[in-house]
Amino acid sequence: MKSPVRAAIPVSVHASRNPHQAPPSPEIRDGEPQATQATLVTVDEDYAGQRLDNFLIRQLKGVPKTHVYRIIRSGEVRVNKGRAQADTRVEAGDIVRLPPVRTSERAEQKAQAMAEEVARHGASSTVGGYAPSREFPILFEDDFLLAIDKPAGVAVHGGSGVSFGVIEQLRMARPEADFLELVHRLDRETSGILLIAKRRMALKLLQEQFRERETDKIYLALVSGSWPANHRVIDSALHKYLLQGKEGTSGAGERRVKVVANDHPDGMRSVTLVKVKSAIPAKPVAPATPFTLLEVTIKTGRTHQIRVHLASAGHPIAGDDKYGDFELNRALQKSGPGGTSLKRMFLHAWSLKFKHPKTRKAIHLQAPLPDELQQFLPPRPENA
Repeated sequence: MKSPVRAAIPVSVHASRNPHQAPPSPEIRDGEPQATQATLVTVDEDYAGQRLDNFLIRQLKGVPKTHVYRIIRSGEVRVNKGRAQADTRVEAGDIVRLPPVRTSERAEQKAQAMAEEVARHGASSTVGGYAPSREFPILFEDDFLLAIDKPAGVAVHGGSGVSFGVIEQLRMARPEADFLELVHRLDRETSGILLIAKRRMALKLLQEQFRERETDKIYLALVSGSWPANHRVIDSALHKYLLQGKEGTSGAGERRVKVVANDHPDGMRSVTLVKVKSAIPAKPVAPATPFTLLEVTIKTGRTHQIRVHLASAGHPIAGDDKYGDFELNRALQKSGPGGTSLKRMFLHAWSLKFKHPKTRKAIHLQAPLPDELQQFLPPRPENA
């Protein structure tokens, strides 16, 4: 695999190192690792056009972002021997000087936590079997991209109270990988197809397809009630807000989304297409409530769009703990005859069509419903 940088001549009498090898062990000072010499790296074509600050954050793993910006402002970072700003775009062939820097103890602790998480969960698959040397089952992989079947309950990245997510765990499992970045995102409680770029070029081209709505992505959602077959389009503006409440209380400060008038000053137009896949009879634990399995396509990628749009139509997603029918959810969590229960939100990124970033050939991926969702549906006919 091509390395993102080529080592140039280090600023010292030490021999230059192979970019595919780990850097020499740094000295330990004041309890923190610190690089002992400046290094020159040459920007590879895959990183052409990236902002200098983002380029440095990737190169100086474990270094706090505040320190990265400090060394840029101080002029210790040089591009082609000249000072540069954080928003400077690096180009292929540029030579960037990386000064000696300290890595943070917190970053070391996070890396250790991720390693323990990988060791604890191993290569367990949500669609049966195992994906060797991977934490997540692989739907497609080549030199440019990776498609996995993300299980529910796993965030795609760290942040907002989550120490780490899919992308961090993949990087831990693949220390030889030069580049792994999320192409798009899924809610933590949503399972299904997730694309990861293995080249910067692939990231840019795939994200452009998502931005221009050139992809065809279908979710499967189980909603309460009988969805009208002729209700196929939801065109309602959405507005994000934070829950009110005293700091430290449950739910205070959490992000939520609601439907607002299309002419609302803070509303964002949002379009969801809905197709009935099958009607599902009521469950013994909730005998008064039939269900409908829907194929859902979003034409705009708003936060919680599917969840809010379906709930606003009076048919919330089964198991949705933010916008759902909470009393119904509690009933569904109880085991009925045969031991069936629903302990998560029934929303799954099922199908994705896009063009390969290099060959431009059409790719169609499907992620089967995971067992915990499939067992909640009626058995399929043997000849289906």
